[in-house]
Amino acid sequence: MQKIDIRSVDGAEILEQLNVFLKGNLRQQWGEHVLEFDNEFGKGLIRSIAFDWGVTLVDYDVHFVSDMKIIFNIKDANPVEFVFVSEGKLEYSNSVEKESFSIERYQNIIISTQKLSKETYIFPKTVSVKVNFIYVLPVEYAKKKNSNLSFLSKGLRSVFDGEKDSVPFKHLGNYNLKIADQVRQLQESQESGIIRTLSIEGQLNLIMAMQLLEHYNHENNVGLPDSLSKEDIKKIHRLSEYIIDNIAEPLSVNFLATKAGISSKKLQLGFNVLYSKSVNEYVRQLKLEISRDYIKNTDDSISEIVYKIGLKSRSYFSKIFFERYGILPTEYRKKNKVKN
Repeated sequence: MQKIDIRSVDGAEILEQLNVFLKGNLRQQWGEHVLEFDNEFGKGLIRSIAFDWGVTLVDYDVHFVSDMKIIFNIKDANPVEFVFVSEGKLEYSNSVEKESFSIERYQNIIISTQKLSKETYIFPKTVSVKVNFIYVLPVEYAKKKNSNLSFLSKGLRSVFDGEKDSVPFKHLGNYNLKIADQVRQLQESQESGIIRTLSIEGQLNLIMAMQLLEHYNHENNVGLPDSLSKEDIKKIHRLSEYIIDNIAEPLSVNFLATKAGISSKKLQLGFNVLYSKSVNEYVRQLKLEISRDYIKNTDDSISEIVYKIGLKSRSYFSKIFFERYGILPTEYRKKNKVKN
């Protein structure tokens, strides 16, 4: 495992210290710092930009060859961190709690720790990770006119007020695709100059607002149609196992939603979060994968296999099999027999 030590919460300094290890190309434009690398450590682009009132963005789009441990040892500040992973996942721990947890894709995360403590983020090897960090320095942000910090929930307000008993603070929230969409717009921004700077600042404020709203709803047990709780995710995991065991049965969206005990909309949202596919796309792909194993490992006829995976038309099966694998089922069987 590779290790990088960071001793700053300033975005530009974070990139400079990362680059001491990563040995990439560091450039600056329109107040934005960009680190790009493509070498023995992996490939990626990390950018940062700072705004007034103690708000800084650090955005990672990276793919490391080995597990990469980035350790933040900040002596003079303990920012509130709004974290959102739009691809891949991270492991997080701090020196106060010592217990690590996963930061998962599309999950709303808000954390803060004590001054002089260490925070560790582990980027897993050979996994593409896109993660958005918004750092907010509470003392600086409190100086902002109309900051309205008094309207935060009690726990989060105490973090911004610097109460020692309030940290470490962590909110492991729901999974939310609306936040993901907003983060994606931020990452794909193509503007330049003042338009880009204003756009990024506006989008950062919107992302923070959405993360704070999700935190409020989570604290008050308010369920939203565009977010998923951990219990919802567990239900969808269990449903995935049911689909595998009952692949020959009729598996309509309405039936599966009823089986899982969630709405059809949440079911579709969950499959997008977990598998980046609609329910029907997931079921069809699974049918094809199971059929391929049958063709390869059994003497069942193609018609029998079509029946076993719950399809009625052999011609339709041949069509979607060819679209998926670039070969007809009968040819795939012949090819494997020759190999054997």
